[in-house]
Amino acid sequence: MSKRFNFNGAILLWIAPIAFLGLFFFYPLLAVFRVAGEIAITEGFSVDLLERVWKPLGFTVYQAGLSTLITLLIGLPAAYLFARYEFVGKKALRVLILLPFILPTVVVAASFNALLGPRGWINIFLMSILGLESPPMQLLQSLPAIILAHVFYNTTIIIRVVGSAWEQLNPRWEEAASVLGAPPGRVWWEITRPLIQPSILAASLLVFLFDFTSFGVILMLGGPGLATLEVEIYIQALQMLNLPLAGLLSAVQLICTLILMSGYSFFTRQSTLGLIPRLFGEGVRRPHRWKEIVYSWMIVGFLVVLFVTPLAALGFRSITKLDANRGERGEIQAGLTLDYYQELFINRRQSLFYVPPLAAVRNSLIYAGLTAVISLSLGVLTAYALRRSGKISRVIDAFLMLPLGTSAVTLGLGYILVFNRPPIDVRTFPLLVPVAHSLVAFPFVLRTVLPALLSIPGSLRQAAAVMGASPLRVWWEVDRPLLTKAALVGAIFSFTISLGEFGATTFLSRPEFPTMPVAIFRFLAQPGALNYGQAMAMATLLLVICGVSIYLVDKMDR
Repeated sequence: MSKRFNFNGAILLWIAPIAFLGLFFFYPLLAVFRVAGEIAITEGFSVDLLERVWKPLGFTVYQAGLSTLITLLIGLPAAYLFARYEFVGKKALRVLILLPFILPTVVVAASFNALLGPRGWINIFLMSILGLESPPMQLLQSLPAIILAHVFYNTTIIIRVVGSAWEQLNPRWEEAASVLGAPPGRVWWEITRPLIQPSILAASLLVFLFDFTSFGVILMLGGPGLATLEVEIYIQALQMLNLPLAGLLSAVQLICTLILMSGYSFFTRQSTLGLIPRLFGEGVRRPHRWKEIVYSWMIVGFLVVLFVTPLAALGFRSITKLDANRGERGEIQAGLTLDYYQELFINRRQSLFYVPPLAAVRNSLIYAGLTAVISLSLGVLTAYALRRSGKISRVIDAFLMLPLGTSAVTLGLGYILVFNRPPIDVRTFPLLVPVAHSLVAFPFVLRTVLPALLSIPGSLRQAAAVMGASPLRVWWEVDRPLLTKAALVGAIFSFTISLGEFGATTFLSRPEFPTMPVAIFRFLAQPGALNYGQAMAMATLLLVICGVSIYLVDKMDR
């Protein structure tokens, strides 16, 4: 009777999540594959069609592979530092390196624009000391700019994943090999490398996946000839109005991401190291040899420069106004100002089609709030359904993670294909924006709530029931207090993800209802110092909101 009750209860709990995923995830993706099949049947796999697919696919793989390699070269020494050494500011640096991974792509792009762009600090400095009239360094709209932004974004993945495996590795094995006469290089090759290799491969695949599906960074920092699959889908769908080709590119991109996700899942299962009891802090020490001290300072200094410099450049650029009149020695005059923040409230051109930047902030906050409500509701329902589903929950859980590996651009294209008539129409149904955001945020909520739910002892619920409490009161008195913290963390993650989501939003947001990332992209795409300054101001506001969110999550995890 109890098993039958659990089975029936699980079915009822699954109704909302399955209906949501079926309508807003699988249905649009099937439409993308259908359109891709139609163009393949009507045009055939001609040389021209294959070339139009292969060119963006080839560049996507090339830039993702190169970005991953450089990220590994930087991340592995940093992972070793965190795993084996104790140093001043280690905890603060851990929080700092997590920030870029949470930041929206438009904020990262704006940060590097403020540092390296034509109006960036480096060019301003060079123009001032050299007396030049035009910026001497043209790093934006190039492959190095894309790679630098990807390294900034994903180094923390290598540090977290590989560093965690390194910390689990028992240092006695390496010490035993050294006692037996093995040099450091052989100890690494024979002992350390085989044990952490699955973690390195898993982290590399995850970094490659994020670089492969990168959209905002490529769109804003790359040039016209540097189009990846994501950017090409955007161009074909919204600029060229070639939905069949956009659908074919989306299908290719989706197949590639599913293969990468499968590989990541395989290596994740292989990367678990058996824990062996050892003394607290064993294997972690302060650097005392001069080589270790130099190594530590070099890595810490490099990480601070990598993660702090672009963000600091963004903040200072948002409050700095350049004077067109140069000084006596030809240097550029600059002064502090809040004009760019004040301009967010002013319609300077009195245009009827003007959308105040403050309205974009309001839209983002509303969408983010709705996203948090939707994703949290679905996440809690799905967590309870998985708890009651028994062994089949593992299979279902894999399908629930699919939205996390699906391109937001592909999802946005699918929405355009299927939601083009009442009652759900992209042009008249603004709730599609938080719905799309919820698909991305929902897996994060589930991964936060489910472990907390499974950790609640069943004896607590049974004791409350024996005392005469109804099922609703058992949930209110037992489950709710224990799940509140995890639910708040999931809601904050959802809120932050929605604020920065850019890929699907470019397809779904109406011109009169832009979000902050869309508004920042528009400002950067327009000429003029005022537009540039407003982009910096909005990006800084978004950076502050994300930073506060990370701080709250970190406080709740303690």
